[in-house]
Amino acid sequence: MDNLAVLSLLAIAPIVVVGILLAGLRWPAKYAMPVGYVVTVLIAMLVWKMRPAAVAAATIEGLIVAITLLYIVFGALLLLATVIGSGAMSTIRAGFTSISPDRRVQAIIIGWLFGSFIEGASGFGTPAAVVAPLMLALGFPAMAAVMVGLIIQSTPVSFGAVGTPMIVGIGNGLKDGAGVAEREAELGMDHMEYVAHIASQVSIIHAIAGLLIPLIISVFLTGFFGERKSFAEGLKIWPFAIYASVAMTVPYVIVAFVAGPEFPALLGGLIGLAIVMFTSSKGFLMPKETFDFGPRSTWEERWMGSLDTDHLGDIDKRRMSLPVAWTPYVIIAVLLLATRLIEPLTAALRSDNPAVTLPFDDILGTGISTNWQWLYSPGTVFIVTCLITYALHRMSGQQIAKTWKVAGKQILGTAVALLFAVPLVRILIRSGAEFTESGLASMPVTLAEGAAAVAGANWPLISPWIGALGAFVAGSNTVSNLTFALFQFHTGAEIGVTPDTVVATQAVGGAGGNPVAIHNIVAASATVGLLGREGDLIRKTALVTTYYCLVAGAVGYFMIYGLRPAGIVHALITLALIVGSVFWMVNHDKKLPKLETADRRG
Repeated sequence: MDNLAVLSLLAIAPIVVVGILLAGLRWPAKYAMPVGYVVTVLIAMLVWKMRPAAVAAATIEGLIVAITLLYIVFGALLLLATVIGSGAMSTIRAGFTSISPDRRVQAIIIGWLFGSFIEGASGFGTPAAVVAPLMLALGFPAMAAVMVGLIIQSTPVSFGAVGTPMIVGIGNGLKDGAGVAEREAELGMDHMEYVAHIASQVSIIHAIAGLLIPLIISVFLTGFFGERKSFAEGLKIWPFAIYASVAMTVPYVIVAFVAGPEFPALLGGLIGLAIVMFTSSKGFLMPKETFDFGPRSTWEERWMGSLDTDHLGDIDKRRMSLPVAWTPYVIIAVLLLATRLIEPLTAALRSDNPAVTLPFDDILGTGISTNWQWLYSPGTVFIVTCLITYALHRMSGQQIAKTWKVAGKQILGTAVALLFAVPLVRILIRSGAEFTESGLASMPVTLAEGAAAVAGANWPLISPWIGALGAFVAGSNTVSNLTFALFQFHTGAEIGVTPDTVVATQAVGGAGGNPVAIHNIVAASATVGLLGREGDLIRKTALVTTYYCLVAGAVGYFMIYGLRPAGIVHALITLALIVGSVFWMVNHDKKLPKLETADRRG
């Protein structure tokens, strides 16, 4: 079969099936992902003629990767159980309340700023694994906590894990590609300078698209989880939300231009956090009206997780100072930075020594290989932090045992979904000519080629969606960039535009697709005991991905073409959607019944 349109439809079929089951029919991921896996295997073998051994090897590879993800999730669950069991969370909760009891402000500070810093230090889903449990323990509904943790995995993601999506994803994705060396010579750059050149464009697009992310967090919190379901309540803190956004994105862009792709998210998040925490403590731009969720008895059942943060165990009643209570998170930040930035330590933790890296080479003789750098994993950082915290917070043996029991029980719930989701992804990615008899490009690349054939010169408007597709499938901006960077480069050259900016829109779209990545959602949900609600989350986070790709497409188009009609129309449609959404929110709020003061107090 060589009909590109038909092949493109078949390539997207597994994604459509999973999307319908999750978001349309609201199936739990533990049921939807096995169905999606079977559909993927059938299409891979019957249409792409993927060899059975390659299907089996890709499945095994996926199972190994899934176990590494479960290890990270377990570490996050153990950390949450530890800070609650020691009583530290009570002090942390009081500390945030002293800055502002407003849940919108707390979500922006913890999610957007602290989460961006953690993303810059570690990446690979770690922010949601840290942010969501912390917010849950502060009194957020489980679904709201996960939603915030997923939404912020957008703007900082391209520079997450000390620039891995750019350095590894774009760098290796373009390395030795046809025409790349010529373009680098034209610009007078070596390969890494060229990657940094693309990264600087990525930072600009992200800064523009990310401007509204803190406000979106606020609006979604009040509209989906507020007592009155009022989106307009979220809009009311727009000065603080925009201020918090700029506090992160301005240093973020400056660092990208001055220091390259390693530190924009890390330093942007850290600088923004320091600025906003200080000014917020002084009352700067703090809302006059405080937003809080309604009484817990009024919360919808679907918002609730199975993790009981109020009665995990016998909480230590001793008063704990705020610095001591925050020590676990400080340790996490220090360990992540040390293991990512101190080169001798990084090299030791990522070496080929079987004691630190478990190799899985040439699986079933197919040439498919992977490994598990378990000492370098954020999961190990979480567990080591817990061990240190046991001593610092003077926890009893009974308290320690209970934290492991709770974390171990909770991790079982997420295993099924991940153990099917990741193999599904690996089969899609491995379905290229190397492992098939058909000679076809892999399913994701085939789908991208179909989209490019339709879009033509307007491709820059579409290219972010391909990046988002890669992230949705692979759950990783790095993998999305590895898969599509060279394709995007060639498509840009084919339509006669600067390929660097097209590749930049790919990287931004890949970051914007992270909020809807299936195994990101499953893993983050597991950290707060929210399983079986993945479809509800996708319905919300898909709006963020849509916004992000629309804005990135418009900005990328203008960077390439200037003020051409197609770009202007696209930008006007995007702007109309944003403005229309704001008017709808305000109008929706006017129709809501007013709550009596007594009712609001519960």
